[in-house]
Amino acid sequence: MSTGQHVQGVAHEDGIPRICFCPLQEEDENAQGTKRTITVVLADDHNIVRQGLRALLEGQPDIRVVGEAADGPEATQIVERLQPNVLVVDIMMGGMNGIEVTRYVKKLSPKTCVVVLSMHADEGYVMEALRAGAKAYVLKDSIADDMLHAMREAVLGRRYLSPPLSDYVIEGYLQKQEGSALKPHERLTVREREVLHMLAQGLGNAEIATRLFVSRRTVEVHRANVMHKLGLHNQVQWCRYVIEAGITPSGN
Repeated sequence: MSTGQHVQGVAHEDGIPRICFCPLQEEDENAQGTKRTITVVLADDHNIVRQGLRALLEGQPDIRVVGEAADGPEATQIVERLQPNVLVVDIMMGGMNGIEVTRYVKKLSPKTCVVVLSMHADEGYVMEALRAGAKAYVLKDSIADDMLHAMREAVLGRRYLSPPLSDYVIEGYLQKQEGSALKPHERLTVREREVLHMLAQGLGNAEIATRLFVSRRTVEVHRANVMHKLGLHNQVQWCRYVIEAGITPSGN
């Protein structure tokens, strides 16, 4: 299968899950035969990322950025008010992460397609984003055309995953449908995985609390939950698990 294929959905034949794909179609057009404008809201807690995305999108004749948000709660408010065609949201933001934002947006503005932007190629993040209702998942190290293609596919009702996600995410989905066990850290909530990754990067509780816009006590609770769910009892076991699972600053 070529990278960047379009996941149409899951069909069932004789009780066996199947992934269906659809061929690339022409751009959506209105009754007059002209391409419609795609309205977009950008949500990322880094101003420089939003500026870069805006610069990319403003060069497209069929795309118009109508709003920006620096955190999750602001993103949901703007989307509810503007009802854009597309929300591009970072998976890790303060106040409310991208998965939580996606769930809210699907209730507040059902016609808004969510494109998740992430630095994590971890299968757990991808599958949780899709389950929450995201139409596309784009890695931050992707080329610019990937983001543009993801947005255009999303408004046509098709899913898009950045290469090389397409192959192994679908394979992982099929394996789970067949009863394969999840890795321990894949059972963590999105917020717990955020804390896990930040701790693996060497950040302390106070710095994590600042980045996530939560209290230090909240971070301590998440950390304790992670330790419990992973069956870890001390820092040595923690470090060993992080290394063996590949959860490192340069890893996924």
